[in-house]
Amino acid sequence: MQNVDLICVGKLNASYFAAGVAEYQKRLGGFCNFRIIELPEVTIADKNASDKQIEKALQKEGESILHAVRKGAYLVALCVEGKQISSEELASLLAQRAGSGAGDVAFVIGSSHGLDDGVKRAAQARISLGRITLPHQLARLVLTEQLYRACTINAGMKYHK
Repeated sequence: MQNVDLICVGKLNASYFAAGVAEYQKRLGGFCNFRIIELPEVTIADKNASDKQIEKALQKEGESILHAVRKGAYLVALCVEGKQISSEELASLLAQRAGSGAGDVAFVIGSSHGLDDGVKRAAQARISLGRITLPHQLARLVLTEQLYRACTINAGMKYHK
């Protein structure tokens, strides 16, 4: 069974996001070995932090992210400059990886400050959930649902219409 990881910086602190993510995480268990890895967001004490302070925090988060990726996993960074893909294209990506013999996939969602450039460079793919900006907690819910949808597409189920 394919290993699919969702590496996230920060915790879900809203119960409605947590409930939604938990539901899709449970559903995904029938299709893949799905796990969510939560990494701590680096605290920036200064509310008016400089670009340099934010860059330093992102770099530290990036190191944690790269350390959490399974060896040999196909790394997908979610970022604003990423390619917008359809549900069918996401399903195809998962299917291609599963059929490649090296099927592990790791999706990464950065913190509220974004994602370190080092992680983006290390990623084999960059995708975007759209042109709008989503809070990272909502992005986690949307991506988890889309992963479930992709799995149902690949299984030929009627969930996707």
